[in-house]
Amino acid sequence: MSKRIAVIGAGSFGTALSISLASSGHKVSLWARREEAAEFMRRERHNETYLPDVKIPENVIVTSDLFSAARDADIWLFATPSHAVRPVAESLRDLVHPELLIVSVAKGIENETLLTTSQVVQDVYPDFDPDRIAVLYGPSHAEEVGTGTPTAVVVASSSSTTASILQDTFMTPRLRVYANNDVIGVEIAGSVKNILAIAAGMSEGVGYGDNAKAALITRGIAEIRRFGVAMGANPQTFSGLAGIGDLVVTCMSKHSRNRFLGEEIGKGKSLEQVQNEMQMVAEGVRTTRSVHDLALRIGVDMPITAAVYAILFEGKKPEEAVKDLMERSAKTEEWLHEPQDTVR
Repeated sequence: MSKRIAVIGAGSFGTALSISLASSGHKVSLWARREEAAEFMRRERHNETYLPDVKIPENVIVTSDLFSAARDADIWLFATPSHAVRPVAESLRDLVHPELLIVSVAKGIENETLLTTSQVVQDVYPDFDPDRIAVLYGPSHAEEVGTGTPTAVVVASSSSTTASILQDTFMTPRLRVYANNDVIGVEIAGSVKNILAIAAGMSEGVGYGDNAKAALITRGIAEIRRFGVAMGANPQTFSGLAGIGDLVVTCMSKHSRNRFLGEEIGKGKSLEQVQNEMQMVAEGVRTTRSVHDLALRIGVDMPITAAVYAILFEGKKPEEAVKDLMERSAKTEEWLHEPQDTVR
């Protein structure tokens, strides 16, 4: 059944999902924050800034009027940067209704509250049924989703009914959607992997090889899993699409903005310089601060995250951070077994 969907955020992934949803016959409104960007997309039918090579179908309504986009929608899809989810959600408070479904594809943990994006939505709408909130994560670069390259993602909700509805809504012959009920696990996996992607980029930037990247990915999934389990997640989630799948693609792909940021820092640029040169937001920077603070609060050892934090915010050289990681005391590889791995 066709649904009315408000895609809130016309970045690369919001645009790509609008195209995918419209191809299934859904009535899609795509909200862009700037009117000049919305007007350009209406006229030229492509997103010049974020997804220039993909045509936006005529049946996608592009607007800079947030209320117009969201007012009559069955589904709100938050596709803004994670730090913008709260202010945008707050501005829509008067339009929330009991039959609404809310989906977030924003990956990150809020700096001030240390909440995931689904938790931010629930915090803004405390009376809204949490079973009607979901997240859609997985290895899904917008450049490929927008062109219909085969992709698999996971939708996570505490309600199997909500997950099933959204699975049917987003599924296309080119976008396969799996269902999961571990919302916190999917969010932790999809958010923390951006930190590891920055680390992988740094490794590339300083000239390390495939062995180093493989070690980062492998120990990275152990680190993400350790953190997620401490947050109440199902450990099996981290072997899935939001875990290993998204971690591998984000650490290795040319499309990864977090990997790109890390690579430029590894080549000697400052964080400020790289961010000023980028058009897109590298979510891993803010997430590094949040995860570092949260890990200290709950007592989880996250050596790779700590190293990235030291490089980004304390001026440590990538080579020094790698030296410190390699010279840590010897460990056993017991991360597959709980709970021995809790503080390793």
